[in-house]
Amino acid sequence: PMNRLLILPVLLLILLVGNPASSADFQKGLTAAQSGDFATALREWEPLAKQGNADAQHNTGLIFYNGNGLPQNYIIAIKWFSLAAEQGDFRAQNLLGKIYERGRGVPKDYMTAVKWYRLAAEQGDARAQSNLGLMYAAGRGVTQQNAYAYMWGNLAASNGSEYGGKVQDFVAKRMTPADISTAQKLARECVRKKYKGC
Repeated sequence: PMNRLLILPVLLLILLVGNPASSADFQKGLTAAQSGDFATALREWEPLAKQGNADAQHNTGLIFYNGNGLPQNYIIAIKWFSLAAEQGDFRAQNLLGKIYERGRGVPKDYMTAVKWYRLAAEQGDARAQSNLGLMYAAGRGVTQQNAYAYMWGNLAASNGSEYGGKVQDFVAKRMTPADISTAQKLARECVRKKYKGC
């Protein structure tokens, strides 16, 4: 019985570390994509994506989302982004938010867009924080709240998003100085909570 208990952690370690060949394949795909050879990138990434590699899933989805070297296909992009997003890939989560917000390959669904934006925003992704701020500013998928729109815009700007600053400035025009002070307090509290539950 003791030997069986030792085998599981070793198997898990092998799965987590992966094999050097798969990381070489991923790098080959990256090099190919950077040189504009998306057919080779897809050939390298798709098998890794099928094995559950979140980076490969995201990148495979991106090829279909952008239509790089092949027809744009949002349905296939959604499939790969969803797999990566479920593993916590914030880039895929943000892109799923955008897909549902704009109705690309799916009916527009602001609540689902907010769900994905929030998951990425809680990981500190500045683009998702900007997008979430905009959803609060417009009242799409959430109750319209200037304070939260300002807060997410503020957080995005502090994380390097120029767009976050624009969201913040846009909504500030609709707010009193007291409202802005409240929103700034919310932003500080959100940073303290590491963006979770804001």
